[in-house]
Amino acid sequence: MSEASYNAVTWLLDRNVAEGRGNKLVFDDTVSRLTYGELQQQTRRAANMLRRLGVRREERVAMIMLDTIDFPIVFLGAIRAGIVPVPLNTLLTAEQYAYILADCRARVLFVSEALYPVIKDVVGGMPDLEHVVVSGKKQNGHRQLAEELAQETDDFATVATHPDEPAFWLYSSGSTGMPKGVRHLHANLQATADTYAKQVLGIREDDVCLSAAKLFFAYGLGNALTFPMSVGATTVLNTERPTPARMFELMNRYNPTIFYGVPTLFAAMLNDEAGKQERGGNKLRICTSAGEALPESVGNAWKARFGVDILDGVGSTELLHIFLSNAPDDIKYGSSGKPVPGYAVRLVNEAGQDVPDGEVGELLVDAPSAGEGYWNQRHKSRRTFEGPWTRTGDKYVRDADGRYTFCGRSDDMFKVSGIWVSPFEVESALITHPAVLEAAVVPEADPEGLLKPKAFVVLRPGAKTSDLQEMLKEHVKQKIGPWKYPRWIDVVESLPKTAIGKIQRFKLREGAH
Repeated sequence: MSEASYNAVTWLLDRNVAEGRGNKLVFDDTVSRLTYGELQQQTRRAANMLRRLGVRREERVAMIMLDTIDFPIVFLGAIRAGIVPVPLNTLLTAEQYAYILADCRARVLFVSEALYPVIKDVVGGMPDLEHVVVSGKKQNGHRQLAEELAQETDDFATVATHPDEPAFWLYSSGSTGMPKGVRHLHANLQATADTYAKQVLGIREDDVCLSAAKLFFAYGLGNALTFPMSVGATTVLNTERPTPARMFELMNRYNPTIFYGVPTLFAAMLNDEAGKQERGGNKLRICTSAGEALPESVGNAWKARFGVDILDGVGSTELLHIFLSNAPDDIKYGSSGKPVPGYAVRLVNEAGQDVPDGEVGELLVDAPSAGEGYWNQRHKSRRTFEGPWTRTGDKYVRDADGRYTFCGRSDDMFKVSGIWVSPFEVESALITHPAVLEAAVVPEADPEGLLKPKAFVVLRPGAKTSDLQEMLKEHVKQKIGPWKYPRWIDVVESLPKTAIGKIQRFKLREGAH
């Protein structure tokens, strides 16, 4: 993108109104609805409001907001004004919010009424924070979003930002420490739409989108905002937790054509006793999965039950959305597929040398949607963003057909008898046993100090436990090889996970020793 002036909101929103979609529904959160024209007006009001509150171009405003229509109003309104919105995970603690608010130096915090109690005791101690604006009913005398917007006009000249100018920040999940702020540019949103959404997903103007992943996630932001708005489609926003019951309820009510999920949710929906008769509506044409690799057994079971495929892929906060994916006409369950058009990938060993097909290497990506670095983390930025290449921290193997199969995170992989073992491969073998619902595998030292696989399993209701350990060990041996079987198996009630459903193996590793 070479234009000297480019504002992402002009392309995402104003273009749709100019092309005649002003009266078309863009967002429905089950309580309120917005057309493209109404969203344009409200984002202009939001831009005026931010100026009135004294926020200047390139300064940050934080968002701790549920997926209601207020989220895109604030997010796009800030970008329209050249101000940088910073959407935050709605499941963090007060301590984590205090760290991020101080780190990004937010001038204004937008918070949903239901989430205000979590941050009410920390906002007073933020030296850069000048205003708190509540989406919903007023709290503790703070400003109310609806009242603030009502004071403004919808006359606003969109700021002539540069395509390489920071547009928004997303904080990484911080699975092994405090989150890192990834700075994304105005050009990055369109880059994900022009590549994955257009050339892989094939999103259309008549699509109705439903995403289990929330808007504050990179994955959810693309699913529910960037991609549908790139073609003038409609999004159903889910304000509640994405339980199987809630997802089936929304599918029945809105009949979506695209459903974006994550592996743990797809598995939970397949195993939900109350939803055994559900079929996802009669218009569902495609599903996508990211966040963690999709087990082959889950993909096949979903296709058999619902009659539509899941496009399994991999993305990251640093790269904004999916860069490696299966395609509608080229699906192999158990594989993450091939590079998305527009993205180049490499697999390298510890010395930085490219590895041949069949060998495990770390995945590096040359991406048009890459962030420009971490905020105030120069050392980590230099380790992750190496010229055009971004290190993902994921270990993959490429086959002769050019497909990539996930082996694990770099810090999750370990060697047994000198051979790399992928926790994901062992987990995928375990969950094909009829007694196992979920599994996680970590390394554990044997009496000689040598690493061997240890498994934590969640059993299906009613599963028989007699001789379970030996049955599961033999099952894995038969599936993937005699040296990869778990030497120890612990039955647990649940597995530790991030908000998007990724298994937190580091917590299991810490407890395993």
